[in-house]
Amino acid sequence: MCTMLRRRKPLKGDMGQDLSVEIFGRFSKDGKMGADGLLKFLQTEQGDSTSTLEDVKRLMERIRKENSAHLSIFSKVLSSSDFSHSDFVNYLLSPKHNSCLPTEVYHDMTQPLPHYWIFTGHNSYLTGNQLSSDSSDEPIRAALQRGVRVVELDLWPDDKGGVKVTHGNTLTNPVSLEKCLIAIKEKAFSSSEYPVCVTLEDHLTSDLQAKAAEMLTRILGESLFYPKTSDPLTEFPSPESLKKRIIVSTKPPKEYLEASAAAKTALKDKGLVKELEKEDAEQKISKAPVKHEGLSDKVATLQVSEDVPGAAMSDPTSPSPKQVAAEDSGSDDDDSKKNPHYARLITIRQVKPVKGTSTKDRLKVEETVKRISLAESKLKDVCEEFPEEVVKFTQRNILRVYPAGSRVDSSNYNPIMAWNHGAQMVAQNMQGLGKELWQAHGKFRGNGGCGYILKPKFLLENSPTGEVFNPLKFKQPEIKFKVKAMMTLGWDKAFGKRHFDLFSPPDFFTRVLVSGVPADVQKWKTSVVDDTWVPHWNEEHVFKLKVPELALLRLEVRDHDEESQDEFEGQTCLPIHEIRDGYRCVQLYDKKGMEIPGVKMLFHFQKIRVEDAAPLSERNEDVTTTEKQENIVQPTVGQEDAVPPQ
Repeated sequence: MCTMLRRRKPLKGDMGQDLSVEIFGRFSKDGKMGADGLLKFLQTEQGDSTSTLEDVKRLMERIRKENSAHLSIFSKVLSSSDFSHSDFVNYLLSPKHNSCLPTEVYHDMTQPLPHYWIFTGHNSYLTGNQLSSDSSDEPIRAALQRGVRVVELDLWPDDKGGVKVTHGNTLTNPVSLEKCLIAIKEKAFSSSEYPVCVTLEDHLTSDLQAKAAEMLTRILGESLFYPKTSDPLTEFPSPESLKKRIIVSTKPPKEYLEASAAAKTALKDKGLVKELEKEDAEQKISKAPVKHEGLSDKVATLQVSEDVPGAAMSDPTSPSPKQVAAEDSGSDDDDSKKNPHYARLITIRQVKPVKGTSTKDRLKVEETVKRISLAESKLKDVCEEFPEEVVKFTQRNILRVYPAGSRVDSSNYNPIMAWNHGAQMVAQNMQGLGKELWQAHGKFRGNGGCGYILKPKFLLENSPTGEVFNPLKFKQPEIKFKVKAMMTLGWDKAFGKRHFDLFSPPDFFTRVLVSGVPADVQKWKTSVVDDTWVPHWNEEHVFKLKVPELALLRLEVRDHDEESQDEFEGQTCLPIHEIRDGYRCVQLYDKKGMEIPGVKMLFHFQKIRVEDAAPLSERNEDVTTTEKQENIVQPTVGQEDAVPPQ
């Protein structure tokens, strides 16, 4: 007979009963768990050293209320203040109350912007592929609501004398700049109060740059932050000082003029266009209605505090648009007052490559700070040739990495190498699919999902001996990371009884993968549990990690098929250094990174430090180590006291 009629095993019990009865029994009495029992569980199993008995009582009350909405008034009156086994399981399987990651922002947010990885989008206005999809404000809204903090807009002249946003020299339909800015204004802080950076790839004449500046100041209003002076920055401001503010990053107009002239010269050399004389272009610039010639070759920046050398001012209060216009123009012309110079709005100065300049020269650290952009292929080259130079550059400056132009399907590159070398803005196509984007989603679930992740200290400064971090040099394990896959549930309610197999429940197994520095890349999978909606594994694997601060844990649930390829069903990705120890609920997501309602997993996580591990910045040789099983730690993030709250 055909395989679909083969004998099936009976279903296992639901709600994780097999896994939780023993745990519940150790902390309960006579089938009831009081607040003291739950507190003991939190302290001994979950590593929670801060919760009090009163905190636990409030937690128990919230959980009982959430899970008793369907009960009658009579049943609620009779309900005990203690936890039943069912209440305890509801707690264990609650992403809200038993999350595997801290749900609040806890990193130090007062350091300069280059000290953070920043959730970054690429061509944020595109709805699909890079060649023929529509441009729209909707992808911008969606990205901001997901937590993206860097939005990219490509500015081009339209045929009506205005500014449009589109992917140039393609068949993509445009959207107006005004519509995009309105979307940014409305959704900028819907998921995070930390700053949004708008990167502008502009292809505008000076008069259209003035129009763009007018729209930026008019639409974004008081949310728009821009510097008070025109002196180049010696240090970028902090996310904390820029809360609820929107900043602009682009190249100053003069640099755009020079880059355009160089490009046209290159095309002329190929016989494609006539030369545009620089003098002619400068004459056109001088005839523009905006009267800020003195600023065209400068980037306006923040004032520096006199109390702390090199520190950005703590209160970044921008002058109003009218004040800027009045201060800069020295004229009573109404248009000038309404249109502060385009260059004045730039907080993060982008520096374009000059013909004949090598990438290594572009990475030279100077007294003033800047942003440069590299394509994924160029990043790979420089990381292989001189990785320390990349890391050194990103200690004070901002490096943006973007997908190759050949990715016309809006696919993404692997962001791990860029992050490992300190690149802050690792741009991804948010409309894309695949594990590359899952890793970006996962990394930025850290630090409360605010879109900013403080980089570890070894990426921010050199070792005491002057060594710069190199992702390829460190061989000694720092921690053992124990991952115990326990169970998963919610699939039948989310998809229906016949979604996986017409005649039987699914055959689930879990793939567990680690990415990070090359030496930490590992994978493992559980056994297949046949014919059940609620599989229980109770299987453990130990990963030895050398640089856990850079490692990501990727989990995939698949349905085994003996006759064809195993089918993907759900996934999540998590920053290992932020995962909380203990029994933790893990929410699962689909291929697009959207939450699958009610589908979750239960894991047990534990980090065990290798006792004799040297500081990371000094770990460049194999060393004989010993391990102390009871020495459980949470690896540091940037500062020694930045540990995930339990």
